[in-house]
Amino acid sequence: MQLVIDIGNTRIKAAIFDGNILADVFIFNSTTELLASGILEKFPIKNCILASVVNDIETFLEKLRWKVTVLLFNADTPTPIINLYKTAHTLGSDRLAGAVGGNNFSPNSNVLVIDAGTCIKYNFITKNNEYLGGGISPGLQMRFKAMNTFTSRLPLLEVDEKADILIGTNSNESIISGAQIGAVAEVDGIITQYKSKYPDIKVLLTGGDVKFFEKRLKNSIFADQNLILKGLNVILDYNLNRTK
Repeated sequence: MQLVIDIGNTRIKAAIFDGNILADVFIFNSTTELLASGILEKFPIKNCILASVVNDIETFLEKLRWKVTVLLFNADTPTPIINLYKTAHTLGSDRLAGAVGGNNFSPNSNVLVIDAGTCIKYNFITKNNEYLGGGISPGLQMRFKAMNTFTSRLPLLEVDEKADILIGTNSNESIISGAQIGAVAEVDGIITQYKSKYPDIKVLLTGGDVKFFEKRLKNSIFADQNLILKGLNVILDYNLNRTK
């Protein structure tokens, strides 16, 4: 079995894979919580891949390597797709892993992977299995926080799953309308632009807010909340096979 760990800006996701089968998924609030969970003792883990968008992981990585062989995923890690991003060393590991997951889902196809989390990240892979890049914009929570932080009077609100407000009749409704309907319109609009250029494109949606967007987008998509974890497992397998 293999352990996949994805350290994001707001939470840590870990998964157990048996070959290419996703056996279990765990969510942790900290690396300390992950180590204390006993996950490394509960499963016969042979190898692990660790990806992180935060910098302070050295202590955790050292403790992890006491227990299992770890591949630290970074810009220099070989992947099964061609990375043509011009500043590869500034590319978030989650973006590239999501791209690998999308390519594995539909190889030799034009694929747009949208990761709706802290930020909304757009990642495009060509039918020639080339990662070109994409875009980054504020996620849902970030939109609410930005309006509160950079104004004097607007309150800090949370995402309202039940709200479908186009015309806000008070300040709270207006904030919700702008943040939520605006984000959906952005994602739909960008998908439409990609489809106009690549009519046969496959669109995959992942990330913490996948359920919010999945039921609101007008464009046809495939949703997989664990796409990044699956992409990391593909990268781990790819590197293990290269060393044989």
